Amino acid sequence: MSRQIFHSFKNRFRKANTGGEDVATAVADNQPSPAPQPTEDVIRALTENTAENSEELAEQLQILSLTEEEVRENRIRRERLAYQTSVVVKLGSMLMAAGAGSYRVKASMERLAHAIGIEKLETHASLMELNTTAFKADTFRTEVVEQRAVGVNAARIDALRQFTRSLRPNMLAEDADQALDAIAAQPHLYSRLQLAVASGVGCAGFAFLNKGGLIECLAVLVAAFLGQYVRSMMLGKRFNHVATWMVCSAIATSIYIGTVSMMVSFGFADNTHQAGAVSAILFLVPGFPLVTAILDLVRLDLNAGITRGTYVAILMVAAGVSVWVVTFVTNWSVKPGAPMVIAPLLLLALNALATFIAATSFGVLFNTPLSIAATAGLVSALLNPLRILLVSLGYPNQAMVGLMSMLVGLFAALLSTRVRSSRVTLSVPAVVIMIPGVPFYRAITAVNQGETLTAFASIAEVSFVILAIGVGLAISRMLTDPGWTFDSPRKSKIIA
Repeated sequence: MSRQIFHSFKNRFRKANTGGEDVATAVADNQPSPAPQPTEDVIRALTENTAENSEELAEQLQILSLTEEEVRENRIRRERLAYQTSVVVKLGSMLMAAGAGSYRVKASMERLAHAIGIEKLETHASLMELNTTAFKADTFRTEVVEQRAVGVNAARIDALRQFTRSLRPNMLAEDADQALDAIAAQPHLYSRLQLAVASGVGCAGFAFLNKGGLIECLAVLVAAFLGQYVRSMMLGKRFNHVATWMVCSAIATSIYIGTVSMMVSFGFADNTHQAGAVSAILFLVPGFPLVTAILDLVRLDLNAGITRGTYVAILMVAAGVSVWVVTFVTNWSVKPGAPMVIAPLLLLALNALATFIAATSFGVLFNTPLSIAATAGLVSALLNPLRILLVSLGYPNQAMVGLMSMLVGLFAALLSTRVRSSRVTLSVPAVVIMIPGVPFYRAITAVNQGETLTAFASIAEVSFVILAIGVGLAISRMLTDPGWTFDSPRKSKIIA
């Protein structure tokens, strides 16, 4: 660089002596060209500026002249920052792959960055992309990562939460890297068969809450069991998520129809159990990313919220289209029939039991430890039957969903420190049973059958209920977490 500056000044000096033109190299007969004659103005300019140019050149050369020791120190500093940044990005990628929201990803990364010596961290996170720039001393490092492993792993979110809460200043990046590797090596809590059982039992509980009887619950249990088993196999082989949802929806719906048809043919049931087909695919409702998408939007992390919400909508539409195709081919109706007549107190108790079973089972599907999933199930069993009772008394469903979601969030804030779990791990299984998956899939079927007004009315109902869930959870966070109450883009403290 210093040599380039020297030649630059040399060229300026040559041009000044020649009135702004380069000296000719040679004439055709190889005779040297006559020496240029400086003009009076050029001589005056050189006399005034030569001293100033010499001082400027000397200063530039002095700045650019680094000793070998300084060059080596700069290289070591850059390499160290590169490694520190890679460790921070590893944490963010693991959280994204586990289904954590944008707020938790950014706050956790910043907390780790400060602990290992990075002075400033700027992060941009979406559903599958993570852009990070780390600053330290007089240098910076930018890394861009694409995270294609989209899923839900509540146990990993809780493990990474404990890791970030245990960070201390002046921690070595190597120690943090080893701790993250140990967390990444932890196996899944449940086997494929156990997840299939949880799916079947949970959807059977959903079927009862959706006014289904014993026949519907048994058929849903079988259909959701096999549908989840196939989904687990396909995801294990990294099939496209849209294709996976379509295939598993078609399989679960077909198995339900086949099971009920077999019962009817053998005289164990009549033709009044068709509507339960929609409950058989409720294990495909992406409740965890749906809730985190709403929370991202409330936090004004629009890029993360919109991309995650779009992902959810695509999967639900894919499953809904498969339901319609199967029911159209088999001429199967998904319109609800007359509900069973049950005594009020018995119905309240059965709703509480079904809610506990469904919420706990879906907690297992999210890879939540069984004790934590049962805790979320108890919270849901306390609040969801109350919501159903109030709606039956004439209160608006959307308002009751929002109120109960807020109470779920408050319970999660109270219990998270006692059971060493994050709020999202406790709150999502408790509110996922309030997501109106059945009306949504019936709306898709109605659209394809030409019942436009019915379809749009159902979609509007579903949209407002989902919005109420997000608003209720967001209010509970604002009441208990200053990081949500006040807009602080560089807040690194994680309360829960």
